[in-house]
Amino acid sequence: MLGIDCGSERTGYGVIESDGGDHRMLAAGVIRTNSKTSFELRLLEIASGLRRLILEHRPEAAAVEEVFYAVNVKTALKLAHVRGVALLTLAEASVAMAEYSALEVKTSVVGYGRAEKSQVQMMVQSLLRLPEMVASEDACDALAVAICHATREATSRRVGAVR
Repeated sequence: MLGIDCGSERTGYGVIESDGGDHRMLAAGVIRTNSKTSFELRLLEIASGLRRLILEHRPEAAAVEEVFYAVNVKTALKLAHVRGVALLTLAEASVAMAEYSALEVKTSVVGYGRAEKSQVQMMVQSLLRLPEMVASEDACDALAVAICHATREATSRRVGAVR
């Protein structure tokens, strides 16, 4: 399971193995771009980084956080461009994909949709049984998105089995 937290300067990623209840981190990090580089080349860097991750980890599924409402329209548009690159890269690799709002991710991971970043970091550390918190907020957010998807998928399978 691959979780992606899109950003034009820092795109976080988290790869987990999960049965829906028990989660294990396989990899986490950030694809960094230089803000002085032209935007189209930064998008290319992000796509290349995601392609490398997909080739290395071969995820069966991926999840991306939905675009949130931003006061700054330029920021929201840049984020939408990065998400488009992520969605295209996943589609090219035939990776099943889901999208979740920040509220859904926080509710799934913390149990409260208005949770603070620090609460998400603590719960990600706890759920993955890590000795310390994930240093990068972007990588931590991506892991939270992956955990949310793994949990939702497992619940859907259980509900489907009952029907």
